[in-house]
Amino acid sequence: MKTTRIFTGLLLLVACIACKESKKPATEETVQYDEPQSTLPLDRLNLPEGFSIEVFADGIDGARSMAMGDDGTLFVSTRTENLVYAVQDRDNDFKADRIMVLDSLEVPNGIAYRKGSLYVAEVGRLLRYDAIEKNLDSVPEPVVVYDDYPTEFHHGWKYIAFGPDDKLYVPVGAPCNICDSTVVDKRYATITRMDVDGSNREIVAHGVRNSVGFTWHPETKELWFTDNGRDLMGDDVPPCELNRVSKDGQHFGYPFCHGGDIADPEYGKLRPCSEFVPPVQRLGAHVAPLGVKFYTGKSFPKQYGDYAFIAEHGSWNRSKKVGYKISLVKLKDNEAVAYETFIDGWLDDESQEAFGRPVDILFMKDGSMLISDDYGDAIYRVTYTGNALAAN
Repeated sequence: MKTTRIFTGLLLLVACIACKESKKPATEETVQYDEPQSTLPLDRLNLPEGFSIEVFADGIDGARSMAMGDDGTLFVSTRTENLVYAVQDRDNDFKADRIMVLDSLEVPNGIAYRKGSLYVAEVGRLLRYDAIEKNLDSVPEPVVVYDDYPTEFHHGWKYIAFGPDDKLYVPVGAPCNICDSTVVDKRYATITRMDVDGSNREIVAHGVRNSVGFTWHPETKELWFTDNGRDLMGDDVPPCELNRVSKDGQHFGYPFCHGGDIADPEYGKLRPCSEFVPPVQRLGAHVAPLGVKFYTGKSFPKQYGDYAFIAEHGSWNRSKKVGYKISLVKLKDNEAVAYETFIDGWLDDESQEAFGRPVDILFMKDGSMLISDDYGDAIYRVTYTGNALAAN
């Protein structure tokens, strides 16, 4: 199944490139299918009572970050596949019926939508596609917003989003497992932000090893982000993290301290953990948390408005795999009080085989949840059909 999808994706890419090189508009040859034909074993997934999950779109090789357009076009980025997709549900039945390859870029993991324009972040530069939903069949040449960020691939792929201040937030991961990379470039291991035109760039948070997901609290407007813990300290150390930026310029520990109180064996003697902001919630070691979102819809039960949803991509270097799920961090008075599982089953604990790896989370206008999966090459839709009182 995976091989077939990769081959289909290559055909789409060839068609897209041919259209661009000949300066002709895209054609229906770029449509991958009419509606999902997935054979993914969704019956293995465990959801809370009253919730259900189905495939919104499949055959999207390496589906990573998601952004929704004003007219309902779902834009989906990839990382290793180097493609950017546009996904449409033209008959509004909550199943995609048109998928297009918009462009082929270098590691276009970061994607965001603002006022009709699609922003795509490669490792070292940011591109903007203007009036994109009006030009899906003839994609315009992108405008280069900036092209001067570090170009190292190690943790170089970006997750981007516009904040409530209408500024674009861009992380710059450490170009290593563990190192003090700021002596080379102070932008490493940070989250930065800038005006929409790329000007007035500044650092918002320091000591961030590799954040591939962040969001803003719907009430406080504070930035919350996930961070992937370092490797090669053992199966259970250090934890990955969920963090909160309460003021600009805070330092979250990397590479000196992990999880709030675990001194790094190589750098821990240089600066004590007491100097840094501890995580709001320690997550599992090596679970690789990526997308994070707060629920602001009205279709889930009311209690889910107190949770942060996190896509745990899953471990790759642990003796027994962990993650591969959607987790929840319950908040009270802006502090974490519980860390729970919302959906799991993509990983079989006994066989250690997985059919999916969650990446990003997006909530639709009707309150349902979309989840991207870069291993199952799919977008899932989660709905609540139970009898509990929905959120107000």
